[in-house]
Amino acid sequence: MLPAPVAPFEPLLASAIPEGADWIAQIKWDGVRMLTYADEKEVRLFNRRQHERTEQYPEFAELAGYCRAKSVILDGEIIALENGLPSFHQVMRRDGVRSKERMQAAMRSVPVVYMIFDLLFLEGEWVTERPLSDRQQLLAQTVIPNERVQLVPSVRQGADLFHAVCERGMEGIVCKQLASRYGVGSKDGRWVKIKNDRDLVAVVGGMTLRGATANALLLGLYDSEGRFLYIGHAGTGKLTGADWAEFTAAALPLRQAGKPFANTPDRAKDAIWLKPVFTVKIRFLDWTRHGTLRHPSIQAFVAVPPHTCTWNGSN
Repeated sequence: MLPAPVAPFEPLLASAIPEGADWIAQIKWDGVRMLTYADEKEVRLFNRRQHERTEQYPEFAELAGYCRAKSVILDGEIIALENGLPSFHQVMRRDGVRSKERMQAAMRSVPVVYMIFDLLFLEGEWVTERPLSDRQQLLAQTVIPNERVQLVPSVRQGADLFHAVCERGMEGIVCKQLASRYGVGSKDGRWVKIKNDRDLVAVVGGMTLRGATANALLLGLYDSEGRFLYIGHAGTGKLTGADWAEFTAAALPLRQAGKPFANTPDRAKDAIWLKPVFTVKIRFLDWTRHGTLRHPSIQAFVAVPPHTCTWNGSN
């Protein structure tokens, strides 16, 4: 019997690329973190919050097509490409499919690739206490790459890799100590991420309309005292006209008379206030001195509990 789902090991955000022979670097793929639990009886997929996503990705149901092991737990990211680059918006479109009837169409319109970078369990035994260098060797012996499953390459030149991903407008890199054990459910400096830009998950507290359709979101985060604070508005990004129309239809029943924010938004005029239910991934350049986002861009709506969207960096 396979173990119960676990929370994955997470990298800490860092501003500098680690140096030294004991570090390797990998591309940060801007996808959906996914752990695959498989044996001879079944294959099940769980995201970083241990929510099952098996039905969303039937491409990976046949373990023998990409794995030599009989029982295994694999760690990686499921990505979708747009114009040759990973698109968080596209993969979230796929991750949001809940209907079996729509799945075949979704597989055609949003093909995905599983980028595997670690191994937790192999042939009935945990390998999390073995160093990353050993786990990578086992992974190379275990996974059979194909069109839909790839092993994430590792390089020693972290600075060169970061320069390359920045030139292509990709999210960033993850640097890992070769001696690092896999810390189930933990986050520490043995793995660090260096990002090309910044992002967070914010809560929608209002919207403005152009005609009958939303065209901008008023965003907030919760502080340590539980106050919901306005952090800016965003109307640009990766949402399509259909996405805006779908959001508008879902949001209008959540209108409320007063603003949900503890402070006063700069876009208060003509705003429609909403119960803080929707959460959205935002990419931005920096914070202004007034505590608002500079150049925010909407990436995708995400299924994150609103109360977890805080100032403490846990997003």
